[in-house]
Amino acid sequence: MKELIAYFDTFQPLSQEAIEAITAICKPVNLSKNKDLQPIGHTCKTIYFIKKGIARIYYFKDEMDITESFAFEGAIVARIESLFTNKPSRKAIQMLEDSELVAIDAKQLFKLYDTFPMIERLFRKIFEAAYVESVNRVESIQFHLADERYNTLMKESPNILQRVPLKYIASYFLGITQVSLSRIRAIK
Repeated sequence: MKELIAYFDTFQPLSQEAIEAITAICKPVNLSKNKDLQPIGHTCKTIYFIKKGIARIYYFKDEMDITESFAFEGAIVARIESLFTNKPSRKAIQMLEDSELVAIDAKQLFKLYDTFPMIERLFRKIFEAAYVESVNRVESIQFHLADERYNTLMKESPNILQRVPLKYIASYFLGITQVSLSRIRAIK
């Protein structure tokens, strides 16, 4: 749990009592490579912290597998739209590596908000940061060419190419097909 608490501290430190309340509603989860943590059509009721591994959120459009986002070690992953609406998601969460996670029961977490306003504030900050990241991704696709996005990716996350299949990188980071990504890489 120390990794989870360290993650929380980057947003807002919690009292010992709040830490104990959160850890009481957490449980460890291990999942094998390429397994779905949450399948398409599942209603999200759990927030996951990734201790080890990589998660990808994906969906199908016109029978094409599209990657919406990635989450790496030291990050939270959930289907937020499903969590907040209590409706089944049209997206799934898949683990791309053998993974160790901490599952936080959302219903129990939301009950803690009344007792511990600092926990509510913490998760508001976490969800705000996720929203800003989503907006930045959309703006990157809107305002930058694919080769510019690829160059930025190589500068910011060079080790991602060793851990994530190119087809997922192409659909998420670059908004292009794997064939187009191969052309860009051939030019470099």
